[in-house]
Amino acid sequence: MAKQYKILTAAAAAIALTFGAAHAATSDAPPPPPPGGAMMGGPGGPGGPGGHRMEMRMKKQLDELHGQLKLNADQEKLWQTALDTMKQGHEQMRDAHKQMHDQFKSMENQPILDLNAMHAAHQKIEQQQSQIREQTAQAWLNFYNALNDQQKTTVSTALKKHFAMMREHEHKMHERWSKQHGGAGAPSGASATKP
Repeated sequence: MAKQYKILTAAAAAIALTFGAAHAATSDAPPPPPPGGAMMGGPGGPGGPGGHRMEMRMKKQLDELHGQLKLNADQEKLWQTALDTMKQGHEQMRDAHKQMHDQFKSMENQPILDLNAMHAAHQKIEQQQSQIREQTAQAWLNFYNALNDQQKTTVSTALKKHFAMMREHEHKMHERWSKQHGGAGAPSGASATKP
């Protein structure tokens, strides 16, 4: 039963991700953003150049999908509700991460760190993220459930394409990581060191 729930949750998150909610796809909360790191404002984070490109690419995919679906008025309302829910959730997550980052930054000046407070702050963020992911997923599922079979097929095709791109990206990241770490996990026959 728990496995089926995880599969359904992953599917709902994948739908939300395909519609542009990348943050909704992860089942684990990301670590607190390091100062200037990739999470917020860094090169790969949502506020950095890489994150901006990702958001633009997702917006383009959303616009393309929206155009293909030919929604009726009720479906359009559900689409807009899902978009608004996703955007609000994204803003809430950014605010929560900023608050946690600020809290951790203020603790850096203390001679003895309050690890209990840090853990409590991290737990609070995880709970908020879980709620936001669930709200976003539910909004997109409400939209998806209102589609006819032809529209669901269009969404399914977009999901499958997205899954393939994710697998390819994951494979490339694994290869890059293997090369950077001396070939650990590299395919057999590959040299562990480079001349």
